Amino acid sequence: MTTTQPVAIITGASQGIGAALVPAYRKLGHAVVATSRSIDASDDPEVLTVRADLSQPGDGTRVVEEALARFGRVDTLVNNAGVFVAKPFTDYTDEDFATVAGTNLRGFFDITRSAVAAMLARGDGGHVVTMSTSLVDHALSRVPSALAALTKGGLTAVTRSLATEYATRKIRVNAVALGVIRTPMHAPQTHDFLAALHPIGRLGEIDEVVDAVVFLEQAGFVTGEVLHVDGGQNAGH
Repeated sequence: MTTTQPVAIITGASQGIGAALVPAYRKLGHAVVATSRSIDASDDPEVLTVRADLSQPGDGTRVVEEALARFGRVDTLVNNAGVFVAKPFTDYTDEDFATVAGTNLRGFFDITRSAVAAMLARGDGGHVVTMSTSLVDHALSRVPSALAALTKGGLTAVTRSLATEYATRKIRVNAVALGVIRTPMHAPQTHDFLAALHPIGRLGEIDEVVDAVVFLEQAGFVTGEVLHVDGGQNAGH
């Protein structure tokens, strides 16, 4: 167990943005706890992988407990895990709601509550970064996505709430509001349509999101910020 090296927990870390954040935080000097429902063990002794379904009560708490048992501290939590289902509002099912709310809200709540408690117990501050979407601020008629607005909108709001609540205790809380990023979530045949949703005319790249998270990690005077990485989508179209 180490007590001086900073430790970052990254959710949704088996692919896409989450997987790319693991080496980024290692480059910053952090040990990393990488979690998702299906993730393989790492050869790096400073990377602990934990299989967890954050939509299930208690799994987020267990991830933090395993981080503390292995590394002794939690300095950063990146809430990257999320689910997106685009449908007309009246086509959403109860199962859709349970899936989206379970991952996006319950998944945030359990692990963030436990991570912040660990930061408070150590008394040396910390950082929470959460992935949101520009659809919260700029709805698109061609992408009906009420459940994303309902859940990610809550995450955007709670980012500001927690930033204010914990500012005097040196815990910063920020969010990154994404446009459409080129990840395995989006089939190649949809890329042209999705690219056209952004004023800049292309999809975002994973490394551009990583750069934004790393910026927030190092920006000690920034808290309560929702940083848009969306090709101008939030500004209008």
